[in-house]
Amino acid sequence: MAELITLARPYAKAAFAYARDIGDLAGWATQLETLAAVSGYGKAKDVVTSPSMTPEQQANALIGVCGEQLDEKVKNFVQLLAESKRLALLPEVFTLFDALKTAQEQAVDVSLTTAFELDDASQQKLADALSAKLARKVKVNTAVDEQLLAGVIIKAGDLVIDGSMRGRLEKLAKAINS
Repeated sequence: MAELITLARPYAKAAFAYARDIGDLAGWATQLETLAAVSGYGKAKDVVTSPSMTPEQQANALIGVCGEQLDEKVKNFVQLLAESKRLALLPEVFTLFDALKTAQEQAVDVSLTTAFELDDASQQKLADALSAKLARKVKVNTAVDEQLLAGVIIKAGDLVIDGSMRGRLEKLAKAINS
């Protein structure tokens, strides 16, 4: 896996630099996400890795599946990847591109796991507090885990804040047992 990331990094950086320079990070991210999803799925994955097809055939097949969702510059990028026999790296290219985009936008993806569904006002209040604490824009993804009993678990990159009742009870049990 590390080798794939290493191989994908220069392509992701080049795509990012170009998209940043033309002011279309969101557009490129969407198109690369589409390409990554298509190239990693079933028969499209077989086409992208097929040794019996020429790079041009592979690129044209992938572009044909994605259709009008790709602009000309992204199609050229796909052709370049195909010529270099790197189409299979599209999922890694997208992952790296998205990480660069997030860093550029000074944003962070935050996962909120709660015991019950939060209303929009509560989610926004938590997002605002986290945005102030992390000094970044916060993109919130929520999930419900009924085993938590109450509270919330917040994950933002390496940061984990366990404010759940289950977590508190586990800490209390460890304190009592030690």
